[in-house]
Amino acid sequence: MSREKRKRDHLLHAYEMGHNRSNGLDDIRFVHNSIPEGNIEQIDMSSKIGELLLSSPIFINAMTGGGGTKTVNINQQLADVAKETNVGMAVGSQMAALKDSSQEESYRIVRKVYPNGTLIANLGAEATVDQARKAVEMIEANALQIHVNVIQELVMPEGDRDFSGTLKRIEGLVTKVEVPLIIKEVGYGMSRETIESLVNVGVQIIDIGGYGGTNFSKIENKRRTRKLNIFNDWGITTASSLLEAQSVGNKCQIIASGGLQQSSDLAKCLALGAKAGGFAGRFLQLLMSEGPEALIQEIQDLKAEMRLIMLALGVSSIEELQQVPITISGETLNWSQQRGFPLHDFLKSRT
Repeated sequence: MSREKRKRDHLLHAYEMGHNRSNGLDDIRFVHNSIPEGNIEQIDMSSKIGELLLSSPIFINAMTGGGGTKTVNINQQLADVAKETNVGMAVGSQMAALKDSSQEESYRIVRKVYPNGTLIANLGAEATVDQARKAVEMIEANALQIHVNVIQELVMPEGDRDFSGTLKRIEGLVTKVEVPLIIKEVGYGMSRETIESLVNVGVQIIDIGGYGGTNFSKIENKRRTRKLNIFNDWGITTASSLLEAQSVGNKCQIIASGGLQQSSDLAKCLALGAKAGGFAGRFLQLLMSEGPEALIQEIQDLKAEMRLIMLALGVSSIEELQQVPITISGETLNWSQQRGFPLHDFLKSRT
């Protein structure tokens, strides 16, 4: 099967599959503030992640590219939406264009449409320094996402089976690529041990890509003759991944993704320490079913709702939102206790 057709299949299956609220964020609740003492006009939703300055913590996460005309059109529409709403945007893996230059337009289109926007290039962890630099140049990117997707590759019929040397390659990219580097999981979450290993080779920004969003194991199983269902429920939820990251301390900056669908999801991720939240599946479904105007309205609504949440909590910045009191229950609490995280100290510091 060609890489181009595989990209189109991924889009179709992701659109059909939807989400099932398994990201763990329903286990997180805010402690109500009856006297919030705030003014909505004074709320600042800007967020700084390394060298990246975002006007809001919402950004369009990596989805597609390299699938011919269809993905050119989708990325053009996403870039139009990003420009209209002034949010950042990441493209899907650019390896397709590095292997076949005819696919470059499906990525270059985003910079043409959004000349002054914050754009993030994307490659897999097998990328060389030269490939990384070409991907960045292709869209004049402000940062580079390196995605790690071991489980997807294992389920993919034609996927990789050799992951040796990954950390060494990432270390080389950290030191030799001229834009900020973001290491991103693609839907299986990140453990404390993984985050520590990335920090130890110099990584400063991590997108935990938790379980609960697009399930690439199920997507790849739709492309298999014999189903490999053992990984369908594999991974660490978005909520638990954020707590895994909290246990490492302030050694890196965290981006949340993995099944974010509404403003309260984003607010909870920020309260758990994330600097921003990446939306993908929800935005793709809205774009494909109702069109770009509906997605523009959705992002504007998310921003407005975030301001209301922040006002209700009595905070005026993302930094303050990261310190509001919360409670943790259910499977997320159970996970944290079994992993030995000091939740008492973490929660007490917010009271």
